[in-house]
Amino acid sequence: MRETHVTTLILGAGAAGMMCAAHAGAGVLVIDHARSPGEKIRISGGGRCNFTNLHTAPGNFLSENPHFCKSALARYTPWDFLDLVGRHAIPWHEKTLGQLFCDRSAKDIIALLRAEMSGADLWLETTPEDVAHDGTGFRVRLDRAGQKVIVTARNLVLATGGKSIPKMGATGLAYQIAAQFGHRITETRPALVPLTFDEAQKSVFAALAGTAVDSRIACNGTAFDEAMLFTHRGLSGPAVLQISSYWREGDALSVRLCPGVDLFDHLRARRAEAGAKSVATILAEVLPKKLAQHLTGDWGVAGNMADQSDAALRALADRLEGWHLTPTSSEGYRTAEVTLGGVATDAISSRSMQSHLVPGLFIIGEALDVTGWLGGYNFQWAWSSGVAAGRAIVTG
Repeated sequence: MRETHVTTLILGAGAAGMMCAAHAGAGVLVIDHARSPGEKIRISGGGRCNFTNLHTAPGNFLSENPHFCKSALARYTPWDFLDLVGRHAIPWHEKTLGQLFCDRSAKDIIALLRAEMSGADLWLETTPEDVAHDGTGFRVRLDRAGQKVIVTARNLVLATGGKSIPKMGATGLAYQIAAQFGHRITETRPALVPLTFDEAQKSVFAALAGTAVDSRIACNGTAFDEAMLFTHRGLSGPAVLQISSYWREGDALSVRLCPGVDLFDHLRARRAEAGAKSVATILAEVLPKKLAQHLTGDWGVAGNMADQSDAALRALADRLEGWHLTPTSSEGYRTAEVTLGGVATDAISSRSMQSHLVPGLFIIGEALDVTGWLGGYNFQWAWSSGVAAGRAIVTG
């Protein structure tokens, strides 16, 4: 069996792993099970990679320890990554809420990372079969395209991500290895994921599938103002994906439609101006027509605007501003963009990402119990945590 030695072995050629390799100095080997590096980068942001967010701050992340991410994010910011993007002459644009996307393709970010980690070796179609630590270093048995290889390394970096999108090979391997070395794993669950409903509600939503509407969705003390999208199975869209990280089974969502409009004042004004029009027609001025027709029919709101008393309009506005819906589940890891939870941060250095339990063991990116909001935050965590580990490896 072939045996080779490296200074640092990085498991996972995703965003965090490749960023770490770019900063970890000489003697780095990166392995990944896939045929190409950065597969999740490639499909992100509709193929254009929402590579960071200008508003990145610790409050945009969920963790058992909300303070853990502060150090890494402060020492490698969105502006640092944006400077790197500029040095590689990658054109980009800003969308809503500070989200930055490539103009051309997510492949530009993968090419950037490949160029930055040019001093590292990259083995693809390679999976770890056994990981051990003898007190001074790591010994890892690999299957490299059917060939068995033993790699010894002073440092081992877990950058294999979470369980989301298993069709791309996600397995939660980092959790298994971390647990093997005594690290605690917090509860993991799909996050940034569409929510689903019971069969009766699905049949209603199916008629609205493809309809999007601006909304404020609240759950467990958190709210997001973004678009909500009806699907054949339930609800999706940015607002729903965001709130899914805070939702738990049995919780109701409070949905406020048209959050920027005082609906009672609007309805009263329109009654004075267009009393002969139906309520559904007037609602269709601020809501998608299909949704306006569905809600007035489902709630038994009939007649013209002139027929509606102030009390009736107030009741309608209250329902539109406080529509309660209770999902039964989510689409699961199959479509979840990230995994909530992971390796607990209580035994990890917030400056270096190194384990307090095993010298030379580093855990970065989504594998840790640090999960960002939608819109580039998780990529920024990958860059920041990868740089933190890489710099710590170089300085020893």
